[in-house]
Amino acid sequence: MSAYELDLESTESGTTGEASVTMNYVEVIETVISSLQQDQSAMVSHTDGGYLWKFKYGSVEVFVQLPGTSDEDVLSVWSSVLKWPVKDEAKLMRKLLEMNWSSTFEARFAIVEDQVIVCAQRTLAELSPAEVSRNITIVATVADDNDESLQSEFAS
Repeated sequence: MSAYELDLESTESGTTGEASVTMNYVEVIETVISSLQQDQSAMVSHTDGGYLWKFKYGSVEVFVQLPGTSDEDVLSVWSSVLKWPVKDEAKLMRKLLEMNWSSTFEARFAIVEDQVIVCAQRTLAELSPAEVSRNITIVATVADDNDESLQSEFAS
């Protein structure tokens, strides 16, 4: 992904309704990312399909996706911590399930496209700025706290 300038023109039109809601979510997400990112690493892509941010936190890259602003749209946050193939897959699965129970808060480990990720998803219905911040911060922290140990134990 290449860096894109954030295009807020369509959300700053002064109209009420969805455009102002978009502006609020975008502002909250960008504020959280700016407090977490390292070395001005944040990039954002804004298309008709919504927003996608990427930033560096510790040793991981974190992605935040906001596809739209309806109550049914989902804020998604994820970070890859381990790539397939892995050693001792059964032991890894057990470890990830145990960690999902004991140490991931609202986030969870999952497998997507041959990668172990840490992720959190939340519908926008009644989503508060504190919840946006918490989801992004938890995914970034859990991923950064566990990527190196998972890689050293399970990377093939």
